[in-house]
Amino acid sequence: MKSADETAIAILAWLADEPELLSRFLALTGTDPGSLRNAIGEPGFMGGLIAFLMDHEPTLMAFCAATQTRPEEVVRAHHLLSGGSDFEDS
Repeated sequence: MKSADETAIAILAWLADEPELLSRFLALTGTDPGSLRNAIGEPGFMGGLIAFLMDHEPTLMAFCAATQTRPEEVVRAHHLLSGGSDFEDS
């Protein structure tokens, strides 16, 4: 199982190959391509990256299919990076 950071980085790498989705993510977050390198590793950015994916189920499922990642891993990473307290690791 990937760590939450590894999952977020995998999402970013996947988005890099999906120009329309990457453009949408950048527009929604107000991040420009030049700022991405500095933002990587910041919990808020990483959590936002995962939230972007989770906000649209078809995009989430496309990522999971392309990267052989279980949706539960994405949910777990989102929870860890967003600081939720109601997560139960089953």
